[in-house]
Amino acid sequence: MMKQPILPPEQGQTPRERLLNALSAEPLSARVLSQRVRLAEREVFDHLQFLQKTLKTSGQRLVLTPATCLDCQFVFRKRERLTRPGRCPVCRSTHLSEPLFSLEP
Repeated sequence: MMKQPILPPEQGQTPRERLLNALSAEPLSARVLSQRVRLAEREVFDHLQFLQKTLKTSGQRLVLTPATCLDCQFVFRKRERLTRPGRCPVCRSTHLSEPLFSLEP
């Protein structure tokens, strides 16, 4: 009789399940999420957009802490896209913080 190999916990999960597990602990940027769940950053954004829509049925919600200009402190509050903005509309700086994502029960 052959023994089943012991898999790390994340290998038995889908990418979205791994994202949900990572988001439940603390607010994270897409870059950190991509490292933790071993996905390309672009794929993380695609999965986050899907999760944003589907979490409503479970009573949870994806919370977006918006990016901020580190030079003039402008906050991108009205931005709908989950990706990082390219430059500040006020001072034209590209010195921006990354948006953070978390789950709210």
